[in-house]
Amino acid sequence: MGTSEVVLQVLSGAAPRLLSSDIGSGFLDSTFSSRFLLKCTKKRASSDSFGYNEVNKVQRLICKCQKAESLSGTTAADGNGTWFVDNAKTLNLNGVTKKPNILEFENVQQFEQENKGLASNGSVGTVRDTTSKTSVDSIEDEAWDLLRDSMVYYCGSPIGTIAANDPTSSNVLNYDQVFIRDFIPSGIAFLLKGEYDIVRNFILHTLQLQSWEKTMDCHSPGQGLMPASFKVRTVPLDGDDCATEEVLDPDFGEAAIGRVAPVDSGLWWIILLRAYGKCSGDLSVQERIDVQTGIKMILRLCLADGFDMFPTLLVTDGPCMIDRRMGIHGHPLEIQGHKVWGKYSDSNDFMVSSFGYDMVVDNVSAIWWALLSAREMLAPEDGSADLIRALNNRLVALSFHIREYYWIDMRKLNEIYRYKTEEYSYDAVNKFNIYPDQIPPWLVEWMPNKGGYLIGNLQPAHMDFRFFSLGNLWSVVSSLATTDQSHAILDLIETKWSDLVADMPLKICYPALEGQEWQIITGSDPKNTPWSYHNGGSWPTLLWQLTVACIKMNRPEIAAKAVQVAEKRIAGDKWPEYYDTKRARFIGKQSRLFQTWSIAGYLVAKLLLADPSAAKILITEEDSELVNAFSCMISANPRRKRGRKNPNKTYIV
Repeated sequence: MGTSEVVLQVLSGAAPRLLSSDIGSGFLDSTFSSRFLLKCTKKRASSDSFGYNEVNKVQRLICKCQKAESLSGTTAADGNGTWFVDNAKTLNLNGVTKKPNILEFENVQQFEQENKGLASNGSVGTVRDTTSKTSVDSIEDEAWDLLRDSMVYYCGSPIGTIAANDPTSSNVLNYDQVFIRDFIPSGIAFLLKGEYDIVRNFILHTLQLQSWEKTMDCHSPGQGLMPASFKVRTVPLDGDDCATEEVLDPDFGEAAIGRVAPVDSGLWWIILLRAYGKCSGDLSVQERIDVQTGIKMILRLCLADGFDMFPTLLVTDGPCMIDRRMGIHGHPLEIQGHKVWGKYSDSNDFMVSSFGYDMVVDNVSAIWWALLSAREMLAPEDGSADLIRALNNRLVALSFHIREYYWIDMRKLNEIYRYKTEEYSYDAVNKFNIYPDQIPPWLVEWMPNKGGYLIGNLQPAHMDFRFFSLGNLWSVVSSLATTDQSHAILDLIETKWSDLVADMPLKICYPALEGQEWQIITGSDPKNTPWSYHNGGSWPTLLWQLTVACIKMNRPEIAAKAVQVAEKRIAGDKWPEYYDTKRARFIGKQSRLFQTWSIAGYLVAKLLLADPSAAKILITEEDSELVNAFSCMISANPRRKRGRKNPNKTYIV
């Protein structure tokens, strides 16, 4: 029995029980013209739902404002509504005017330093313990104040958080915008705090931006692309110079540095949508017809045919968190974890998704995670059956590909060291013709006897052996890695603590590109110098993702230790975006202060460590049916029969 037949039998009927498709209003027809302006008029509406109307021939999408006290049924007396109603009275709703209060924390630190000089006795020990707890509580309180001060309002309702609120920087660039990717830790923090409205508003409003028609030099991206960011702007009302209105102005990368398209925005949107439903219990949002349509549009965008032979997504440099030239083009782990779906076809051939570029490991884990989330939320209807079957097929193929070919540990490294090259055979050992001389000298000394990780990238005759934190952590969280591999990844982080954590968690990748390699790969990028920014810089926002991975594997003590390291200086350093140098001793040379996702990442880590069971809104367990299919795929004859395609078969592997 061939591999295709084996997997088909295992996965037949394997689609999980999905949500009901009894959906009310809110449908945004996929054929609706994308040339519209998302506007907030001053007209009040009595309805709680998001109403959208087509106006005149220009087809402008109108957002009916709602009173803050009646948003989603929340009143000023409710716990979820009080804070933003009160803050709205004191803050500039679309810009932050309140400066962070560092004084209290500095006073606490001074008090702690004074006590260090006292004699060591029982009473002093009690004072020190109390002071330490007060210091930590002060950091958390300050973080919540800063997070709420970063909130952006639209029509009087919270809709997201700006990327950074750095009062020391005169050049704002786009840090005053709401980024899809950056809002994820903020959204998770609000969900864990029981404040659901801002996340619901964010999900629904960004969905309406999905259909915008954007072009760069006469070229338009595929329908379904989510913007990288958006900004609330106040503009004169049409036909009335004395009145103004608020509009949402999205950026799909056409204004970004390097004109980088946001490949991962839609994937993060799906992940947050799933987390919202699991945390709030409100499944009505993901059941809405317009939301279901949005999910399918993202999937279809990722199901384009390509020329590649791998189940991983082929992308260009810079389509994710690492949005500058860093040599992660091809099939990077960071993207593949987000996307692992393939095109459904009437052929039994293996179809491959592609954007027509190259990409890395962090992306692999993100794709995988988003695919699992989308499969959970797709409504069981006639139009979803083929899509769900395709998702299952791609999940099997991707898990096999990543676990078998991206994994590296001491045993695998020795195997690569002994590879024979130029093998032409169906059962070749060195399938990708990797040359043993590609093994970098640093890896030979760095690889511990206990532990391993998923490499950054794999292409013909090329392996990127760098360790990418985001991709490996999400491979653990989403079960893209096996249980043994997940523990090995955490073992590696523990063993190489001085390299990956050091004075501030967590290195975005290791090691840094240096010398001629840095010049060639980055183009001598002055922002990505060795051990800075994306080139081996340390990013505090990764703290929350480390925490989720550790909780899933029942090893929270690793995350707790990392949080303690961060608490020693992150507030005193004014919540930087990233840190520089090999041990993260310096605040990044171009790092923004009061970076929102650094603040939110710390808060999410603290909330999850206080209540580890809450991590279930983010964790996906391994699907037993996929495990069975994976086992059958390994045991099946790897040599496939060649011949004419059977037109009667309606599945793929």
